[in-house]
Amino acid sequence: MKKNEECHCGGETLESLEIVKEAMIGEDEIYEIARLLKIFSDPTRLKVLSALSHSELCVQHLTEVVEMTQSAVSHQLRTLKAERLVKARRSGKMIYYSLADDHIQKILDMALEHIRE
Repeated sequence: MKKNEECHCGGETLESLEIVKEAMIGEDEIYEIARLLKIFSDPTRLKVLSALSHSELCVQHLTEVVEMTQSAVSHQLRTLKAERLVKARRSGKMIYYSLADDHIQKILDMALEHIRE
């Protein structure tokens, strides 16, 4: 809306709209959040994240839990690891995967709480 146009909705003034605009998430961060949410939008990746939210698992156990092939699980783990949602820990020849940090668990918990309301 241009400054010389008048809105008749009875809502915010142009000055308060400027305050809202300045408080909004920055453009770069908007794209980063969109990219993150795109990662969460895949049901297969969500299955992997859900399993890892309960326990650190090796690929073999993860494939059994999520009922997917090792190739499919490995592909999703690569994506999740690249986006820093999952971390790996080596113990001898075995690699164990877990959620990268508590933020990932919180995102899953909040999403679940939202859909259950």
